[in-house]
Amino acid sequence: MQILTAPAGGTPSVIETRVALKEAINALASCQGPIAIDAERASGFRYSARAYLIQLFRRGGGVHLIDPIALIDSPEIEELNELLRESESVIHASSQDLDCLREFGLNPKILFDTELGARIAGCERVGLASLCESLLEIQIAKEHSAVDWSHRPLRPEWLDYAALDVAVLLDIRDKVEALLLQDGKLEWAKEEFAASLEISVPKLKRDPWRRTSGMHQIKSRFELLIIRELWSARDEIASQIDLAPGRLLSDAVIIDLARHKPSTYEDFLALPILKEKIRNDIQRSHLKRWWTVLNSAYQIDQSHWPEMRARGESIPPPRVWRDKFPIAYIHLAHARLLLGEISLQQKIPLENLISPESVRRVIFNEGNERVISYSHDSQLSVRETLKKLGARAWQIELTSDAIARARAETTPPPAPVTASEPSPGE
Repeated sequence: MQILTAPAGGTPSVIETRVALKEAINALASCQGPIAIDAERASGFRYSARAYLIQLFRRGGGVHLIDPIALIDSPEIEELNELLRESESVIHASSQDLDCLREFGLNPKILFDTELGARIAGCERVGLASLCESLLEIQIAKEHSAVDWSHRPLRPEWLDYAALDVAVLLDIRDKVEALLLQDGKLEWAKEEFAASLEISVPKLKRDPWRRTSGMHQIKSRFELLIIRELWSARDEIASQIDLAPGRLLSDAVIIDLARHKPSTYEDFLALPILKEKIRNDIQRSHLKRWWTVLNSAYQIDQSHWPEMRARGESIPPPRVWRDKFPIAYIHLAHARLLLGEISLQQKIPLENLISPESVRRVIFNEGNERVISYSHDSQLSVRETLKKLGARAWQIELTSDAIARARAETTPPPAPVTASEPSPGE
């Protein structure tokens, strides 16, 4: 198997000027066909999710590496955006890159997502490196995927990696499209690609601080209060200095402070976890701020302490259905079995076949537990609900009958026979 470390034509210099950007746009516009796009962020290093490098490739038009930090607000960006809007944009795992591309001013209108397409095509592994091996019989290095792309200047080996990511993308696109055509799934994939491009403002999650790692150790509302106050202060500061929150103050420290509740600044500084986790000047410079936040939290009246459980708009977690919503539990168990069979038949991961959250919402029916006899009307009802929840036509066609049948069941499905259990008749 061939091993690639850089594109065949070599890695170009990073575009940092308007003149160089204009030349790149002209080169891309002189050719026809889809344009491969990729973006590198500094996830885990910076608070923002902005792009720190944008890569483009078109057959005949070459590979181009753009520094979006140097070229932010350049008039040429709109010209590049118009070119992309008229062409098919090929992106691997577009959900990761579309937001930062749009922040820069690039808003593709025709998408081919190689990762999503590979899922629908039934590929076992859909990472870029895995698809290169299985579809192109080449190996590419991925050891630079998690580096700090906000670092300047960007290192040559990083740029080789970045250029190679788009240089192989169009070949992968063609292979994935062939697989989709072979199995009659291309139109399904196109529906998914179009849905991926729909712009929607992300819904802010209620109480994001509740996702702090280690929450299972917390036993009281007072401890939750401390976590909320420290998390909020950390988020505010991290946003201001554009640093990943965990690099400013780790979740482990927040949890430890909530559990130990030091009563004095000296006790606070003496905690072992501070010696273990506070390692650099930036972290040390905010120690007094964390103590101030902690001490202020101690003064907050109990009426303002958070509840142990968040009050959200989501339906109850399925793990409580068996006891609290037994009919819904039975229906969900049957739905999972039936949909699992379809997933295997179609060679499509279950989460891509239909959103598990949509299935749960159809089944739960606002807690109004009842068995719904299977009929044409019951299937139509499921189809309409799935459509309202955002399911695509192909998903509704494949799954609505199975969900309607599951809602007509009155007893749990039989438990699977294990190796230690005799099969019936033995």
